[in-house]
Amino acid sequence: MARTIQSLERAAAMLRLLAGGERRLGLSDVASALGLAKGTAHGILRTLQQEGFVEQDPASGRYQLGAELLRLGNSYLDVHELRARALLWADDLARSSGESVYLGVLHQQGVLIVHHVFRPDDSRQVLEVGAMQPLHSTALGKVLCAYDPVAHSQLLEAEREAFTVRTVTALPDLEGVLDLTRARGWAADVEETWEGVASVAAPIHDRHRMPVGAVGVMGAVERVCEEGELRAQLVAAVRDCARAVSRDLGAGRF
Repeated sequence: MARTIQSLERAAAMLRLLAGGERRLGLSDVASALGLAKGTAHGILRTLQQEGFVEQDPASGRYQLGAELLRLGNSYLDVHELRARALLWADDLARSSGESVYLGVLHQQGVLIVHHVFRPDDSRQVLEVGAMQPLHSTALGKVLCAYDPVAHSQLLEAEREAFTVRTVTALPDLEGVLDLTRARGWAADVEETWEGVASVAAPIHDRHRMPVGAVGVMGAVERVCEEGELRAQLVAAVRDCARAVSRDLGAGRF
């Protein structure tokens, strides 16, 4: 049997560790989880950081997956495959929720809609496949920015327009929103992009547990919200849909 290279095995283990569970880990967390000395763990992390596979938060010193790794991952998963895997689940979500369903991916500092299922009420609607949505205010955009380092870096560069009085544009406040999104596993947009419209979205991951897109529902505030909050059963349905698509892409259970 051919011998393996220990340093590469350890680097791969670190990337898997950062890809699952808590997104940002400190040096001690990484070293302890993998049974490595801190010096050894730090050397590997520093090398991965230099290559762009890992990023270090300057404020907390914690590590997360880097943009270069996400670019490699995105080359593996074709958008058409993502859409094909999501078709059935998106239809089911539209039927169960009674609302429009959107599937989005990161594209040019925004969210590209690659699949759209109409609200099942026979009302006149416009197909929005190919439309772009902003990263900072929509539920789809927030999910991508929370889980995808490439999207997060693009958020920092993109113009953050205040579409309504509820739109969050200040970067420190947005970072708080993204932290909350990661903590609960979904994002919300209640009249932050369009008056009278609310949405909820959750991330889709591939077999490497890399974020490759987001799925969400959108509708009138009076239908999607209840007493000022997104309806719990709607949030659960969106998360179930995202998990189902992720499983079909090989991500396993989250």
